[in-house]
Amino acid sequence: MSTKYYTQFRLTEGHYRDGNEFSGIVELNQPLEQYCKPSVIEALLAKNFDLDAREVRLVSWARLH
Repeated sequence: MSTKYYTQFRLTEGHYRDGNEFSGIVELNQPLEQYCKPSVIEALLAKNFDLDAREVRLVSWARLH
């Protein structure tokens, strides 16, 4: 069963046409632990976008019910 999260994050490298801040729904195959370090989430987002984890800075992350 998948779990959905709302996220906002910034990319620290490069310049994008509409800015470096993104938001949206992320769907995972398994839920994360109730408390997860921001660095774990940043690495997960970076992997999804084929980026280095240092290029992603988490702004917010919340599980949707």
